[in-house]
Amino acid sequence: MIGEIYEQPKALAETLSESLSEARRIVEQLDLQNLGMVYFTGSGTSYHACLAAYYALSSLTRIFASSLPASEFPSWVRQAQRMENVLVAISQSGESSDVMAAVDSATHSGMRVVGVTNTPQSSLANSTGLHMISKAGPEKAVTATKSFTATLAATYAFVLELARASGAESQRYEELSSELRKIPRQVEETLRLCDSRASSLASELKEKEFVFLLGSGPNYSTALEGALKLKESCNLYAEGFATREFLHGPTQLVDYRTPVFIIRSEGEAEQAFYLAESFRRFGAPTVIVAGKNEAALPTGVMNLEVAPDVAEVFSPLIYVIPLQLHAYYSSVIRGLNPDRPEKLKKVVK
Repeated sequence: MIGEIYEQPKALAETLSESLSEARRIVEQLDLQNLGMVYFTGSGTSYHACLAAYYALSSLTRIFASSLPASEFPSWVRQAQRMENVLVAISQSGESSDVMAAVDSATHSGMRVVGVTNTPQSSLANSTGLHMISKAGPEKAVTATKSFTATLAATYAFVLELARASGAESQRYEELSSELRKIPRQVEETLRLCDSRASSLASELKEKEFVFLLGSGPNYSTALEGALKLKESCNLYAEGFATREFLHGPTQLVDYRTPVFIIRSEGEAEQAFYLAESFRRFGAPTVIVAGKNEAALPTGVMNLEVAPDVAEVFSPLIYVIPLQLHAYYSSVIRGLNPDRPEKLKKVVK
């Protein structure tokens, strides 16, 4: 797992070197004049990538979109539509039975399907004429890390090309493309900034059995993914929430036993600090994940730093890094094997 976390800058650079051209080829084959809905589907980590991509598409275009877990897609989306609908199916292995069932359902209802996978000769790649292959390479740890960021980066490229084709200004498209290409370097910087701190936090929190992670906007998906990594690798009860949704009931559970991680996206300092101070008053160990040198921390609040000046729409690729590292070190310090959780398999059939 730790090796694959550190392979992410290379995996992202190689993925992005080809993804924009691949995405343009795919978008040119879609009927954008009659485009109806774009659905994103996946399972587990891949579903969290779907949510991040859905946010990006909704932010950058006026295209109607939705995201559903693959296991639910066939029962939620059943009828063929008059306009062309598109399903973007994400699966790092390309062999998930739930994702393949969603693809079959979409195909039978007349949708176009775009597959995004890390495995070139997989069932997903072979069953979809339109597909993108991320370049993470083989991923051996059950706890997915580099396949999450690589498939998400490829999907972001597809979203960018949809934005360009549906009328985004060329200057805006070039700016966003440039921001996306910066991501590998920003991931490398984030690894340098937060590795030792993630390790020391794991030591400080090693007796805790309940963790909450909060994020908003694009980083709601990051909170969910960070919680999943802790569940998979550490056997912890960890839950991700939309930041302010956490105040509608779950905050009742916060006390000295429950560390709270707040993923502070750009422009959210005031809200993050207010919540951090509230949780500290309840006795909860509180950690803010934020850009380097963005602002001073409230008294008693811990932090994990990420690279500064990250484009918000692509920020899940950066903010997930310290959470991956924290999950790895938390697993090791508890005497567990993060590569081989005893009850999980790499591919769910």
